[in-house]
Amino acid sequence: MKLKQLETLLGDLDQFSNPKVELEQYPTGPHIASRMLYTAENSYGDVSDKVVADFGCGCGTLAAAAALVGAEQVIGIDIDSESLELAAQNADELELEIDFVQCDVRNLAWRGRTVDTVVMNPPFGTRRKGADMEFLFAALKIATQAVYSLHKTSTRDHVKRAALRDFGACSAEVICELRYDIPQLYKFHKKKEVDIAVDLWRFVPRIDRDNGS
Repeated sequence: MKLKQLETLLGDLDQFSNPKVELEQYPTGPHIASRMLYTAENSYGDVSDKVVADFGCGCGTLAAAAALVGAEQVIGIDIDSESLELAAQNADELELEIDFVQCDVRNLAWRGRTVDTVVMNPPFGTRRKGADMEFLFAALKIATQAVYSLHKTSTRDHVKRAALRDFGACSAEVICELRYDIPQLYKFHKKKEVDIAVDLWRFVPRIDRDNGS
């Protein structure tokens, strides 16, 4: 699938009508989501015929993108039941088979098939400090091939240091820097739209392939 076609399909998905500020629910726009999954597949081969999990899937944009790019199985995980209902509706609209699970990723005990790749747009940690790093820690415990994640560019040094030193990543690479357009969703937002610089990261977990640990 071509990049522009992927972005167009994702642009038709429904977004949060009543986002929850405590969960830092911001939609992942089609521009970022399409480039994230397109790059994961076409530059690294991390999506097609793989099991892909979307941590904190929200409206299901990244999960849908993974399915459209050719993932063998896609699992969307979120703590919020309303988000999962919306994500399931979006998947149905595109006639995609995606498994949705209600769970806090911090308490995730994985059973069943191995997850090859985790994709996510975690909370930036502005409402609850360290939320983004909790997601990254959980993702690197589950993924066997790669983790793709968005983090504020201002936290770049901290993210890399934590991933390599504390979270078991064998590599942490910023693929590109993107502009994240945040719409005026909450009462404390003073402007109609704010854009911030975010990094698209690719992390590779440190795994002993011989014993699977």
